[in-house]
Amino acid sequence: MISREKMLWMYLVMQKARKFEEMVETLFQANRLRGSVHIGIGQEAITAGAIAAIRETDYIIPSHRGHGQDIAKGTHSKYLMAELFGKETGVCRGRGGTAHMSDFARRNLGVCAIIGGSFANAVGVGLSIRMDKTDDVLVVFFGDGAQNQGTFHESLNMASIWKLPIVFLCENNGYAITVPFTYSTAVDRVSKRGRAYNIPGKTVDGNNVMEIYDAVGEAAERARKGEGPSIVECVTGRWKGHWLGDPEVYRTREEVAGWMERCPIQRFEKELLKKGAATKDDLYKLEAEAQTEIDEAVRFAEESPNPDTAKVLDDVFAQEGRDA
Repeated sequence: MISREKMLWMYLVMQKARKFEEMVETLFQANRLRGSVHIGIGQEAITAGAIAAIRETDYIIPSHRGHGQDIAKGTHSKYLMAELFGKETGVCRGRGGTAHMSDFARRNLGVCAIIGGSFANAVGVGLSIRMDKTDDVLVVFFGDGAQNQGTFHESLNMASIWKLPIVFLCENNGYAITVPFTYSTAVDRVSKRGRAYNIPGKTVDGNNVMEIYDAVGEAAERARKGEGPSIVECVTGRWKGHWLGDPEVYRTREEVAGWMERCPIQRFEKELLKKGAATKDDLYKLEAEAQTEIDEAVRFAEESPNPDTAKVLDDVFAQEGRDA
């Protein structure tokens, strides 16, 4: 039975993820951020539901739109924002940017910018968990485009053979950049692809945080028992383009509006109120808390120092006197 405290935590995480991404969009449009960014507005339920269902000691490998996953796993938004500003106080000291966020102290193993590369990493992590003989679990987030990479199938096969404690979590938002899922994939559900490797799969509503929580919790428990990996596919829709500035000629405005009407945050608000788990005032305060944190994150990032150019090679090469 999920507690009221955990439900409110999920709501707060969803609000922080939404506010963070909205701020990133504003800053990017004002030319205050370096490089490109990929944001996940509309996909907040997947982040909150999945990470609420695992332990603090479990591992994650975030997806291409992983800012919310970083926040949910415990990294303060100010360090994420500083990273996007390229500042020394960033979670990767300003050297990684949006496509390489990681926080090993919180068992967030970082985004792999190479689409499909995270699957091979996941197998390595899963094997290390088995060798260490712990009951930890890894959740690897990925988009529907990544599951057409060869590494996906190789990794599923190996994970199944070795019964690795991995939850393969697909954020299926319908498009691999601009290519529709229905055009690129021979099956109608990513969850079905596990059948070839004796891996159970389940497809859930990616805008229903409680449904995601239950599905990931079930898969994680199966992994802890030594029964191997699972696939959880969350069907959702992103509100923005693949990248900020994407003209989105590949889909209609009506399609996007339809996903916005199914906003996961508004949906969860109604559920919390209906269950009596929160009042409107409770939810207002949590939303305000999220906004305050993100505003403070921007101030922190702006006031933080730039990296010292004399130390640009730090963490790239082994320190003198150590084995390379």
